[in-house]
Amino acid sequence: MDRLSLLDAEFLHLEDDCAHLHIGGVCTFAGEPPSFAELRALVAGKLDRIPRYRQRVRPVPLELGRPVWVDDPHFRLDYHLRHTALPAPGGDDELCRLVGRIMGQPLDRHRPLWEVWLVEGLADGQWALVCKVHHCMVDGIAGVGLLTVLLDLFPDAEVPEPAPWTPRPEPSGAAKVVDAWSGALGDAARWAARVPEVLGDPAGTGRSLWATASGLARFVEHLSFTPPTSVEGPIGPHRTWRHSSASMADVAAIRKRFGGTVNDVVLTAVSAGYRALLEARGEDPDHAVLRSGVPVSVRRDDGVGAADNRVSTLLYELPVDEADPVARLARVHAEMADLKASHMAEAGELVTDLGNLAPPVVVGPLSRWAQRLMHQVSQRSVNTVTTNVPGPQFPLYCLGREMLEYRPYVPISHGVRVGTAILSYNGRLFFGVTGDDATDDAAGIVAEATAAEVVRLRRAARRRGTSVPGA
Repeated sequence: MDRLSLLDAEFLHLEDDCAHLHIGGVCTFAGEPPSFAELRALVAGKLDRIPRYRQRVRPVPLELGRPVWVDDPHFRLDYHLRHTALPAPGGDDELCRLVGRIMGQPLDRHRPLWEVWLVEGLADGQWALVCKVHHCMVDGIAGVGLLTVLLDLFPDAEVPEPAPWTPRPEPSGAAKVVDAWSGALGDAARWAARVPEVLGDPAGTGRSLWATASGLARFVEHLSFTPPTSVEGPIGPHRTWRHSSASMADVAAIRKRFGGTVNDVVLTAVSAGYRALLEARGEDPDHAVLRSGVPVSVRRDDGVGAADNRVSTLLYELPVDEADPVARLARVHAEMADLKASHMAEAGELVTDLGNLAPPVVVGPLSRWAQRLMHQVSQRSVNTVTTNVPGPQFPLYCLGREMLEYRPYVPISHGVRVGTAILSYNGRLFFGVTGDDATDDAAGIVAEATAAEVVRLRRAARRRGTSVPGA
């Protein structure tokens, strides 16, 4: 059977009536929109490449094992494909409101956990696909992989014929329990098989244990409560969403002049976005502490191509107290280098791996209890989330129409009222900012100021003698 990992299952356990844990994005296209029948034929022809799209999550009796993926015997493609149009004038405000409403609705747990909306009526004759998939199925990188399966590399690609499919019957409750415990014994045996290797290299084992312990200590150290700001706090079930973008050529020029990585530039820009938000609300950013969860991929080229979650997390205090963009970039570069060297990500990965050995009958209820507790006492250890996913740097096509933009969406949860997703596609960086509906225009402020920071850094690089393409 195909069981969810601990991390996959946690995205189910931590979801409730306010925290909807799906990810997604908005893909805009040029040209006449396809008919709904054409889109349906395209998706139907590719379902055999995405088995999860015809599977649903089913529990193991008494939570004696983690949930499993099983074929949906009542699968209907038309339930997962939706069709709508924007009211005139079909501008950005109308699109953002629609995305907020779509993403503010939970996915139906009794069905495969995904939706695709065909949206007509965008300005300039454009149209869009709004994609939505539960986080228990994919992380950001796997989600981009799913999109590249649904879309095409060439405008003249043929629509494949649907492959025959017959749902396999769901295993019995007893079979699920036996499989779960057999899998747990197998996991334990794999850990036990590593003992001779560990004992054979005591010096290396000692260094590894010390690095992991140091990383875990740094992680725990960063879980202390931050001083209260309006960015963190309770959330409701409704969402707002805004977006902006920047040129990858500008980012490359900034890196060439000032050093650092693409992710350093991204975190610098996002820090400026939150500084602007604090200033807009009359708060003092020079004395604020704003800690962000920064997911880090631990996906390896191990031959396993299944869609799932393979991420760890760094906890990073965004330098919102720094007003100068160049100084802020220098701080981000130095501090992120220190965090990466701290082995925090490796410690998180090890904890997740060991957690797969924990009894689900304990993990599930404990996670749900913690989520209910956060309804009463909002956590203040992580104030926001910033996720950066590399996308394809070449155009994709849907039924011959070129995809112009891929604007990402990230969920928020209790204590995290604003979150930022960043995705690169075909020469541009796209920022998607999610806010709680009660947080006024927080998403818009962060999105606009984040993109503006890249422009400021680009200008600073130009003043210091670097030629910036397209400036």
